[in-house]
Amino acid sequence: MDPFLSVHVKLLAVDLLSLSIQPSDPPTFTHNTRPVSRAETLGVVVSRERKDKFLKFLVDDGTGCIPCILWLNHHMFASRFHPIDLELKMQMALEYAEKIQLGILVSVRGRITAYRGIIQITVADVVVERDPNMELFHWMDSIRLSRQYNDANKKLPPQSIPTLDSGKNPVQFDLKK
Repeated sequence: MDPFLSVHVKLLAVDLLSLSIQPSDPPTFTHNTRPVSRAETLGVVVSRERKDKFLKFLVDDGTGCIPCILWLNHHMFASRFHPIDLELKMQMALEYAEKIQLGILVSVRGRITAYRGIIQITVADVVVERDPNMELFHWMDSIRLSRQYNDANKKLPPQSIPTLDSGKNPVQFDLKK
């Protein structure tokens, strides 16, 4: 079994929205022939629509907008969960719904699903990020992971890292003055 099926893969919107949908029940998603079932993304909430049963919102990471859905009607899944677990899930969903406001930076993790042919994240958890640098870190992690794992079948050119010749320093300072 591919490890990408059991972890939340950090993806940018451009990568998430370009996943291939394989028709099955439930549908499976692939990125460069690798199956992916869960994702993590980070961006600014640019749209928010709350209904009785769900909260639908868009997260913009600079490469696109990712539709996210947070289900608020966990009583429909009562047969699948222990009553205490169900109550906790409902409380957490309501807390997440209150946190998600327009203009805030959020990290979202969840299952990749499709509704009417549109790829979305069914939210498992949300974290409001207070450090604006987290967006840059997410970009760097996503690109690094994409190069390491997602594009393993492509031959990437070796990255050139500038090195200094031993004994030669390009900048010399005279500290004795």
